Amino acid sequence: MAETTQRSWQRWQDWAALVIGVLTALSPLVTTTNAAAAWTMVVLGVVLAATSLWSLAAPGSVASEWVHGILGVLLFLAPWVMGYTAMTGASWTSWVAGVLTVAVAASALPAATAVHRGAVAH
Repeated sequence: MAETTQRSWQRWQDWAALVIGVLTALSPLVTTTNAAAAWTMVVLGVVLAATSLWSLAAPGSVASEWVHGILGVLLFLAPWVMGYTAMTGASWTSWVAGVLTVAVAASALPAATAVHRGAVAH
């Protein structure tokens, strides 16, 4: 019988999401921001990093991958919603982090779904 579970702390997508989250949370230290931009990037970055740890610990959690995707969309939209599009560094950080997070989440969903269903992911 084939192995039906994936070991925790192994999926590269979750490690990538963790790095994106940490870098996003720390980015106000190196980019020009206002209070709204700084708080938005710190909060969304910390939440992304925390859900990445959740995904790493529980590789069959499909919900955590969906949360990553939602956080990526929120990061992408944040410069317009929170009004910091004039701050080039902060805006581009949010846009790039958002796109990368959505891409990583989309690539992790099939593997997480397979583990969740008890199938072997190839």
